[in-house]
Amino acid sequence: MDKKYRISLIYLITILIVLALGIISLLLGSSYIPAADVFAFLSGTQEISRTSAIILAEIRLPRIILSFIVGAGLAAAGTVFQGVIRNPMVDPYIIGISAGAGTGVMLALLLGIEIVFWNFSAVPAFAFLGALLTVFLVYNLAKVGNKLPVLTFLLAGVAVSFILNSVMSFLMVIRTENLQQIVYWLMGSLAGSDWAAIKMILPYFIIGMVVIIYYLKDLNIILLGEESAGHLGVNVEKVKIILLGAASLITASVVSVSGSIGFIGLVVPHIARMIIGPDHRKLMPLAVLLGGAFLLITDSLARTIMAPLELPVGIITAMVGGPYFIYLLRRKTKDIW
Repeated sequence: MDKKYRISLIYLITILIVLALGIISLLLGSSYIPAADVFAFLSGTQEISRTSAIILAEIRLPRIILSFIVGAGLAAAGTVFQGVIRNPMVDPYIIGISAGAGTGVMLALLLGIEIVFWNFSAVPAFAFLGALLTVFLVYNLAKVGNKLPVLTFLLAGVAVSFILNSVMSFLMVIRTENLQQIVYWLMGSLAGSDWAAIKMILPYFIIGMVVIIYYLKDLNIILLGEESAGHLGVNVEKVKIILLGAASLITASVVSVSGSIGFIGLVVPHIARMIIGPDHRKLMPLAVLLGGAFLLITDSLARTIMAPLELPVGIITAMVGGPYFIYLLRRKTKDIW
């Protein structure tokens, strides 16, 4: 089979899977809505009851869209971090970026800062600031001369993550109102998703993705070796900083609405790389689609597995990602890079 045809087929199948998962997610929920009503809602060919229309349009549909954006964003960020650090065990959750973003959100909420300027909300901006400071801190803690040992980087990330989680716990104690909602958010939850949340994070998500897509070719060159990349005219340090900043921006934007949902940025890029190869220009679109699909599945499970009780989706992703992380740590075969 021709390679280009194979890649196009992979994209097409993945898109169809995402659409199918979206439709299935519309059917799932604590309130029963007949499948005929769901398809009538999607096609707009006939009237359905007002109650069903409100549930589908204002509760389930925005949650599905937000689930896809959050999953896609975490997978994209994970792909960038793994590419820049050149190790498949790196992801925004493990190295503390999600905790940094979460701390920024908690500070914004504590200070009552909810400014909106030209559709840009201050909450994701605070999350980005927290994520960026965390990246800077972890990177400098782990750096030894001009080298960045992966194990040291991971350990520095875990240590900083512990500290930031304790800071968030302290801020949570101070802000006692809506305590249950905050706890669910810290565990990773999409409960309460609405169109406002999508509108709030979308500008940051789009900006981060545009920057990442622009530098994917340079990232591929860097993977050939930093010295060789320098000879080919790539400003390696500049590209690294820009990519880490863009990935942090995406992580911060999605964490500001979903909380700390772990391991999507670890598991999904690794699977996508096994399917389509290490070329980031082909890898990134597949990782984005698979990340969205993965969170659609796990969020549907979180909503239905113990209905009417809803589990934080972060619990489900951790159940999948934790063992996978252990598998990667124990893996003795040759480096996939």
